[in-house]
Amino acid sequence: MFTGLIETTGTVFAVEEHEGSTRIAIDAPGLKLRTGDSIAVSGVCLTALDIEPGRFHADLAAETIARTSLSLLAPGATVNLELPTPAGAPLGGHVVQGHVDATGKLLSLEPAGKGADWWLRIAVPEMISRYVVEKGSIAVEGISLTVARWEPGTDEGDVVSIAIIPHTYAHTNLHNLQVGQPVNIEADVLIKFMEQRALPKPSQSSLQERELTVEYLIANGY
Repeated sequence: MFTGLIETTGTVFAVEEHEGSTRIAIDAPGLKLRTGDSIAVSGVCLTALDIEPGRFHADLAAETIARTSLSLLAPGATVNLELPTPAGAPLGGHVVQGHVDATGKLLSLEPAGKGADWWLRIAVPEMISRYVVEKGSIAVEGISLTVARWEPGTDEGDVVSIAIIPHTYAHTNLHNLQVGQPVNIEADVLIKFMEQRALPKPSQSSLQERELTVEYLIANGY
């Protein structure tokens, strides 16, 4: 589990294709890793492999390539890095699993008035919209952020606006992103749990009427 508080940024060193699989190499000086450790890379939970001084490798599953922006990484790209939160440690951000739901589209990242803050606007896909609430939490590129404004159904789609403080702007990959670029989005898992608990439970009679087949048993882990 992560909290969305980025520890450092890394730089993509290489992207390699091997027999249909993709492996990335990331330079991360000062980050202590062991083979098999979990690490969030721009919000995506990956497994650190082939550790070298200041560098690690990670394999991208087909699901990761299909659902996240990591498939678009190229050497020189900046990524956000976070190690898992130790048990019992304070939760400074919010509960982030590293399980990206989908990518959103960066609409703008502009200075907020005359202050030092920035205003981030992202169009999010419909599958995430029902989990977005004003003043709620959302993870963008692995960063725990607060929804400052929620505008569903605009000409640009369902748009979330977020206030970015100078520290977050300077110490994450946000300042390297370009308008139109896809960004990894993970909705608040607590809202997902609430939605699931609110769903009507199947009645006992419907369960009894369900046909018991070998296929059903296999699909349900028997």
